[in-house]
Amino acid sequence: MERNAIFKMLEWKDNPDRKPLILKGARQVGKTWLMREFGRRYYKNFVYFNFDESEDLKSIFEINKNPYRIVELLSMIAGIKIEPAETLIIFDEIQECPEALNTLKYFKEKANEYHVIAAGSLPGTLLAQPKSYPVGMVNLLEVSPLTFDEYLAATDGALYAYYSSIKQGQQIEEIFHNRLLDAYRYYLIIGGMPECVNSWIKDKDPGKILQIQKDLIAIYENDFSKHNGKVNSGRILMVFRSIPSQLAKENEKFMYGAVREGGRARDFEEAIEWLVSAGMLNRVYNVSKSEHPLAAFDRLDCFKLYMFDTGLLKCMAGVDNSAILLKSDFQFKGPLTENFVLQQLKGCCEIAPRYYSVRNGEIDFVIQKGMQIIPIEVKSGEDRSAPTFKKYIEEKQPACAIRFSQRGYLKNGMITNIPLYLAGKTDALTELI
Repeated sequence: MERNAIFKMLEWKDNPDRKPLILKGARQVGKTWLMREFGRRYYKNFVYFNFDESEDLKSIFEINKNPYRIVELLSMIAGIKIEPAETLIIFDEIQECPEALNTLKYFKEKANEYHVIAAGSLPGTLLAQPKSYPVGMVNLLEVSPLTFDEYLAATDGALYAYYSSIKQGQQIEEIFHNRLLDAYRYYLIIGGMPECVNSWIKDKDPGKILQIQKDLIAIYENDFSKHNGKVNSGRILMVFRSIPSQLAKENEKFMYGAVREGGRARDFEEAIEWLVSAGMLNRVYNVSKSEHPLAAFDRLDCFKLYMFDTGLLKCMAGVDNSAILLKSDFQFKGPLTENFVLQQLKGCCEIAPRYYSVRNGEIDFVIQKGMQIIPIEVKSGEDRSAPTFKKYIEEKQPACAIRFSQRGYLKNGMITNIPLYLAGKTDALTELI
């Protein structure tokens, strides 16, 4: 399967100011496959070292700080000569060896001709260990589950070719609109975890997909106690399990009291930070002003938390497949759709989306493009815009306003309706609106 991250990794390879690259992201999102596939495609050869599988590897980094000596020893272990720019050095599960993580800065300072890439199950949590984390000496690349376009490319090449050809303002024929909507509904069920997508391609068995999702959730929950460090693993688990109920509330703002009766920020803020830094949750801040620059108006005590994969959220919430496929209305349909849109927007927006509260309602997302602030409304069906959204547009007069829904691609006054399946192309489709 093709991953968009490969293209970013290729840009890294060709950049003369390149630093050792660390892939961040939750476990099982495909980081190991990406590193090995990247080495196979774009290098003469690659050497792969896994610190979880080989305890003896750690001694090399505990004793040596000289990158040339380290390369020499690694060449002996791999059985091939590691050549500058032609051999990709891969360190996997690097969180198991903080000394190896720290050594990356020496590769940047003294041996930058060697191409080094690393990943781990929860490397984001190592930010809490400044002594071992080489701040400023590495490039970071976040790896997420497959986005809808990656899923489509893997499961239906012909439909993906049509999807890729869609340009701004283009009318989408009904037959393709309906096929893409069907693919979108399947994606809500399957999600973007590589194991789930591969299973669907191979077996087309929804029962197997559900079991894989349950197993993944169990793996993550087991990881909480394994990697939490100073953070209380029980509180991490409580926050993680509360996400479906948090999103099911009429006001989706994260409430500490909904995790545990009487719960306060001081009880759970470290657990939230841990889950966000580990790539397990996506946090969307509320902004006090819908103005440029959005980040300057973040209300740090007011936010929503979404799952990093929509398929896993669907599994955790216990949504039945028929509820999605038969177009029925159910209370969790809105949050599930928002989770999907956020997952796609993260892949195409340089600045993370926020949300904005107005009197008697809120704008689901606001994104920044240059100096423009674009309001976004998310509809799970074919509903028209809510009065709150229309009033915001009348008052703010934005250059562009987007409504995601299951309706076709059309412009209605100041609002452009973009089908949900095109959320990942938002950047391209808003260039000239």
